[in-house]
Amino acid sequence: QVQFVESGGGLVQPGGSLRLSCAASRRIFGVLGVGWYRRAPGKQRELVASMSTSSVTNYADSVKGRFTISRDHAKNTMYLEMNGLKSEDTAVYYCNTIPLRDTYGRAYYAWGQGTEVTVSS
Repeated sequence: QVQFVESGGGLVQPGGSLRLSCAASRRIFGVLGVGWYRRAPGKQRELVASMSTSSVTNYADSVKGRFTISRDHAKNTMYLEMNGLKSEDTAVYYCNTIPLRDTYGRAYYAWGQGTEVTVSS
């Protein structure tokens, strides 16, 4: 069952900006942590930005100072504002819960299709 729908990706030049959106099918914020993940070509999926149940945010070193995670509680939607984009940011971006699994190892939600971000001249 699709629980998150990502959108907003596209082709952007280096130094440009994009704003990604993630719509959740049910109330998430305040219940589970959420985050933005990405999978770049030839690399493993990584967590790049997170927000805890208490709205504490954290970022991977590679995106600190450039990316900002936010949410609109009323719309059950989260965002990732990306500035100063680099070619290394090229990846498919996904949103999902943090943690991904419960204490029994069961996933809370399936991965969505993601939204592709390509940074190129």
